[in-house]
Parts: sequence; C-alpha cells; structure tokens
Amino acid sequence: MSFATHTQGKTEFITCDRLPVPHCFSTRNGGVSEGCYGSLNLGFHRGDLPENVVENYTRLGQDVGFDTKNLVFTRQVHTDTVRIVTSQDRGEGIGRPISQDCDGLITQDRNVALTIFTADCVPILLYDPTTQTIGAIHAGWRGTALGIVRRGVERMCTHFGCNPAHISAAIGPCIGPCCFETNQDVPHEMMKALGDEALPFIRPVGEKYFVDLKGLNGHWLRSVGVVDIDTSRACTCCHPEKFWTHRKTGNQRGSLASIIQLP
Repeated sequence: MSFATHTQGKTEFITCDRLPVPHCFSTRNGGVSEGCYGSLNLGFHRGDLPENVVENYTRLGQDVGFDTKNLVFTRQVHTDTVRIVTSQDRGEGIGRPISQDCDGLITQDRNVALTIFTADCVPILLYDPTTQTIGAIHAGWRGTALGIVRRGVERMCTHFGCNPAHISAAIGPCIGPCCFETNQDVPHEMMKALGDEALPFIRPVGEKYFVDLKGLNGHWLRSVGVVDIDTSRACTCCHPEKFWTHRKTGNQRGSLASIIQLP
C-alpha cells in the first residue's frame, strides 16, 4: 500500500507513491469554508461562497504544487466521455466556463492540473512515465458500468501512443464495498457490461447488494493491460470526518477533488 496522508501544510490531502508527479486526493480538512461546507470544500457548485472555494484551492495548490490558474475542471454527467485537454484549456471551471461535459481528462501538456470531483464516487489518477501522459477519471457506478477508466486508458493509447503496461493507476478514496448498498439496478448494469466477470465484486445480502466499485475499476484496468495498480483502502462513507460523503450527508456537503499535473 503506497498511499500517504499529508498534514504538514495548511491542508490535509492524500498521495500515492506510484505517481511521481504533483497530485492529490483531497480530504475535507484544512480549508476556510464554514457550516456544512467546513472546511476544504472544492466544489463551486455546492452553494459555498466562491471566495472561500478559491482560497481552498490556493491553499491546496501551495501544498501540492499546482497553480490555480492551471486547473482544468470536469463538468461531470456520469458518462464514459474522456476529453483530451491542452494548455489552452487552463482555467476552465475556475476562471472561465467549462466548454463540454465529460467525466475524464487526459493530457501531455505540462502545467495543466486535471481535476475531477467526488463524494463517494471513484477517483482514478493515471500516469505514463514513458510518454509523459496523465489522466484523471471520475467513475460513479454508471461510469463504472460503462468502463470509463478503460476508455481513458484506450484514449491515452490511441491519441498519445501509450502502452498500458507502462501506465500506473491510483484508485483513490471512495465508498467501499462495506457501505455501497444498492438495489438490483447496479449489479444488473455491472453484469450487463462484464457478465460473470462482475460476480466477484457483487455480494448479495437479502434483497440488497453490496458492490465493490474499487474492485470493478481495477478489473477494467487489468482488462486493458494496466498492471501497476494501487487502491486506497479508505472508505469515504466510513469516515465522514475526513471525507465528503453523499451517502452519509446528502447534498448538504462539499466536494472532494483529485488533481494531477505534469510539472
């Protein structure tokens, strides 16, 4: 296990040593937001004061190693759309409007801080040291069923010439199989996508099911040839004092951000 929590700066965040570039999986601690957004809310769309969110990004950037002007946000809609971005897109979401919906971003340009948002969904950061390509993927259960992380790797390969065997993947904190209780619709979509290969990640309990989204995304990565995969054990729902969790708090909450940048 190669995940570490950092608290030496103003903010608390998590990194994975498989990714030797500036990156983070944020926590909810170390910001200036108040009330139900306290304290490190990174979502402008939550209802928080915009100046607080900007200050939260400024603090996090100082600790992690990115400049807020280099951020590129996703406008997430639970699809398998992965967008290729360049330095021309810097500032989308924080300084100017986001130009298109997507749930994943990839780039080879330096000083472009790819940013995705979660509060129980699966954040996945990707890095290929050979071609110097990075990716950030948001995988909710719908995106997981669509295989968005596989789509992200495929786009890295077709557009940037990556070899999946060279890509390192870090699956960050999200809701774990201990807490992701669902009706039949979620396992149905996983079985529709993966057939019997989904069964090890689905645990029936009475009329409900507990689904392992981390395991499913790891399976998608392995299916496309990625072998260097590390997965955080942290469950956002089990630790609402550390992470934003939609399952525990609903809409009265902030957002986590997972960010990666080539220096």
